[in-house]
Amino acid sequence: MAILKEALYQLCSTYISNREADIKKVIAEAQDAAAGETKSSAGDKYETGREVMQQEINLNLTRLNELQKLRTTLDHISPTQLGSVAVPGSVVYTNNGNFYISISAGPLLVDGTVFYAISAASPIGANMVGKQGGYSFDMNGKQFQIQEVI
Repeated sequence: MAILKEALYQLCSTYISNREADIKKVIAEAQDAAAGETKSSAGDKYETGREVMQQEINLNLTRLNELQKLRTTLDHISPTQLGSVAVPGSVVYTNNGNFYISISAGPLLVDGTVFYAISAASPIGANMVGKQGGYSFDMNGKQFQIQEVI
């Protein structure tokens, strides 16, 4: 099971790294575009274009900051920890899917099996944290039963 948890941890780390690279690329492109704006006879067009680019940069800097928070959350997870109670870093098998409690990174595929990377703070994660096999809960009209926690 340690191999599975390590693989899921690495996929989450890669998810963050890929998103960071994408956002840094967008920021660099926006900075280049802002620097390339030249003052025209239209007057305010120059300032408006630069302002739009600056807003784009600020939005992506905020996104980058949120990814740093995800990285910090992931850094506090031990992929080698085992236990029967769901905590951040646990793999939870239910009758309605398999979950990795870590960060919200969506579906992850490991050896042909889909695991949904979810945050402990998400509604479904909050229902699972602190629980063990046999616990049931309802979410969006679906009945979930925890079959196993690793």
